[in-house]
Amino acid sequence: MTTPAATAPETGCAHAPLPRQIPYIIVTEGCERFSFYGMRNILTPFLVSSLLLFLPVDERGLAAKDVFHTFVIGVYFFPLLGGWLADRFWGKYHTILWLSLVYVAGHACLALFEQQRIGFYTGLFLIALGSGGIKPLVSAFVGDQFDAGNKHRARLVYDGFYWMINFGSFFASLLMPLFLRHLGPAIAFGIPGLLMAVALVVFWLGRARYVNVPPAPPNPHSLLRVARSALLARTLGQSRPGLWIAGCGGIAALAALATIPQLGFVIAACLALGAVLLFGGLGTALQLERARGAHPDAAIDGVRVVLRVLVVFALTTPFWSLFDQKASTWVLQGAEMAKPAWFHEAQMQALNPLLVLLLIPFNNLVLFPLLRRFGIEPTALRRMGTGIALAALAWVAAGALQLVLDGGDTLSIAWQILPYALLTLGEVLVSATGLEFAYSQAPPSMKGSIMSFWMLAVTFGNLWVLLADAGVRNATVTDWIAATGFGETAFLMFFFAAFAALAALLFALYARRYPMQDFYRA
Repeated sequence: MTTPAATAPETGCAHAPLPRQIPYIIVTEGCERFSFYGMRNILTPFLVSSLLLFLPVDERGLAAKDVFHTFVIGVYFFPLLGGWLADRFWGKYHTILWLSLVYVAGHACLALFEQQRIGFYTGLFLIALGSGGIKPLVSAFVGDQFDAGNKHRARLVYDGFYWMINFGSFFASLLMPLFLRHLGPAIAFGIPGLLMAVALVVFWLGRARYVNVPPAPPNPHSLLRVARSALLARTLGQSRPGLWIAGCGGIAALAALATIPQLGFVIAACLALGAVLLFGGLGTALQLERARGAHPDAAIDGVRVVLRVLVVFALTTPFWSLFDQKASTWVLQGAEMAKPAWFHEAQMQALNPLLVLLLIPFNNLVLFPLLRRFGIEPTALRRMGTGIALAALAWVAAGALQLVLDGGDTLSIAWQILPYALLTLGEVLVSATGLEFAYSQAPPSMKGSIMSFWMLAVTFGNLWVLLADAGVRNATVTDWIAATGFGETAFLMFFFAAFAALAALLFALYARRYPMQDFYRA
């Protein structure tokens, strides 16, 4: 139901005021992002120095990475749940409100159980559920507050929204490691919890002003319904190869779940999901035309576009496996490097949001116009492919630093500026461009599905990290790595660099054949 007081006059005037409820959402986002990055950026050093002390010293870093990347997997998986609850049952406002309460409870668990593993891990689960659940909703909720009379002001608000995200991330990265060192984990995790509680209260205070779009009825021509029709449709005299392929995906998923005792629930469940998506997508693509008649042509064509976009997303997953390790592998590397006594290695992560704020205007005002002068159009796919390649270079640089450390030489942590700069430039080209690309390629009825799959790409990126960590626990693998002359950390760094380089090459080849669409609103 739309709140009349929150609807701006449909004048289309350039001076139409911002909706009065927008400041509540912007402040909420700033506090929430500080709380999330505040706890996320100190998670790895806390695990190594406190919660995992029961492990041998040489196993703590790998165990901390497992916990961190499992947490990130949850954060980017639960948007599926949050979007479903909002679209089908509660609407965006109530879903954000209830899941924010879960979010606050998770922070409270971290502060109260900083020395008790079950309680602490419960807190991480609740934060993943709360943060991930509201992730796809907050930006969409911002869009709901605008109408035809003031929609031109939305870009200003989204710019402020993005600025607040990086503002919160910068100061959280800078301050929280110091709080952890000097005030202890209870306070260091309690401060982000307090900020999240403030975010919840501010969001609640604006309740009477918001435009609340009601949940939509089930779409009879959704992606899953079209895929089901395509796979089950019978054509006289023809077999159903797509259905057989999709069935193989189900068998592969069951086989993946059978590895739970060896690989753990998270890895096995993600592998099962990946098998269903891969084989189900291939099967649907083979038989998609059979769904015509049961669904409108626009829905069929929309599913075809989504399947093509999923290939692009799959090729970005190696980028995310590199990007998210800046808060785990790179923090552990920084702990081995020389630095001032007052500086904590986790504070290097503050470089990322700071460089983002600098690189976005540099790209738009300097780099892209310069490329166009030389006849090179920086299309979305070219930017994304270049971003993946830059991430690979960042990890070559990080691996080179690790070789020096493994050789017994001392290195200043300032040397990490180079890989951070390369990785952040890659992030700007992949992350921001990927959102634009996903929106432009998806038909209106499929935009929600596309954004969910974009977030799942981050989940699978972190899955590759967990699989690599599981590999180096195998004696055969570690013996082989030792035979190469590299230490395990350096070897994995070069492995991930090669992984991303291969993905960049495949991305470039696929981009040459990709038929670009334009589904922006007329």
